[in-house]
Amino acid sequence: MIAISYSTVRQNFKEYCEKATNDFETIIITRERGKNVVMISEAEYNNLLENIYVRRNPKYYNELLKSIEQLKSGKGKKRELLDD
Repeated sequence: MIAISYSTVRQNFKEYCEKATNDFETIIITRERGKNVVMISEAEYNNLLENIYVRRNPKYYNELLKSIEQLKSGKGKKRELLDD
């Protein structure tokens, strides 16, 4: 996680976009007279939304927890993926 001023980000916008997208770095943009802003990649943002969706849906979340417990107790199965 990087905390950097608004003016520095503005001067080096491409560099910080690359850090967010290529390195999955979270950039906190600090502002003197306003609330801070967070810059993350679109992939990271979509992942956060998916996690929120799963956690808010009891059916999906319980299935996920059940699957994790099965895997931890050695009940997982390795399977080959089918080619299209």
